[in-house]
Amino acid sequence: MNSPIYIMWLRQLKRTWRSKTRLIASLVQPLLFLVALGFGLGPVFQKAGGGNYIDFLSPGIIAMTILFSSMFAGMEVLWDKEFGFLKETLVAPVSRWKIMLGRTLGGATVSSLQGVLVFILAIIIGFRPSHASLIIVSFFFMFLLALLFTSLGTAIASKLNDMQAFPIIINFIIMPLFFLSGALFPVDNLKGILADIIKINPLSYGVDALRHTLAGVGSFSLLLDLAVLVVSTIIVLFVGSKMFNTIEI
Repeated sequence: MNSPIYIMWLRQLKRTWRSKTRLIASLVQPLLFLVALGFGLGPVFQKAGGGNYIDFLSPGIIAMTILFSSMFAGMEVLWDKEFGFLKETLVAPVSRWKIMLGRTLGGATVSSLQGVLVFILAIIIGFRPSHASLIIVSFFFMFLLALLFTSLGTAIASKLNDMQAFPIIINFIIMPLFFLSGALFPVDNLKGILADIIKINPLSYGVDALRHTLAGVGSFSLLLDLAVLVVSTIIVLFVGSKMFNTIEI
């Protein structure tokens, strides 16, 4: 296939394969969260009537892994700017939105793979999916979540030229997204401004969708989760393509 989208997607996968050490190292943080929080807070969560905390926590940690990996995929745009590869790509007779889409799909594929690996780690630790038939559906939501945040990371990177500024900005965005998504705690009985923030956080619906499909529980309806993620992804892809189309090299 000579499609520019396919070529950029394949290039992103090859990059990841050459960085297998980075891929493995990226699993350390979610493993630490699963073990330290899962077993450390598990007895407290169970006494509070919440059930098995590992089962509750695992979908949130999978979403966290995808969020971090997806957003930091934008760093490759800055690397390509720095070493001139992006300039060579953009002068080709190819629509820039196709280049952006190909990069985004590649980054989303890698992030989804990392989510699947964390899912396997969670099972080894003790997580048990409630419905085996819905695991494939959860993989779809992992990819949708990865597509959303890879698009966002790429859009942000397209407007930056400082590689040192990118991690600072991304951390400023992803930490509130993660901690205010319900990944670590139930959101059913929350009220006030915290509940409102969680409801407007798109990651909340990704976490909820994974809980529905993997743990059999959720705070919103699965249809609402799907609608919010699809609409958010379309919007971010559209805005990101516009920003990438005006990138300065």
